[in-house]
Amino acid sequence: MDNIGCKVIVSGIVQGVGFRYFTAAEARLYHIMGHAKNLASGDVEVLMYGERAKIAKMVKWLEKGPKTSRVSGITVTEVPYVERRDFVTR
Repeated sequence: MDNIGCKVIVSGIVQGVGFRYFTAAEARLYHIMGHAKNLASGDVEVLMYGERAKIAKMVKWLEKGPKTSRVSGITVTEVPYVERRDFVTR
């Protein structure tokens, strides 16, 4: 397996619309570990660890997000892989 870490900053109308909850549910479908948390800037940080191909699918999903949100842009950064056990919201 080709495991990677990936940090995505999601901008737009992404707080107060269930974005973190839906992101966690989607990540669990792909067996991706990490977290989603609100930032003071109004963006959401999504930190993911898992198989490269599944992370790529998740990044594609984050470009649109759930129907309740309006994503205006994302910034993707590869980070060192870290072993995690779950995907949580903060």
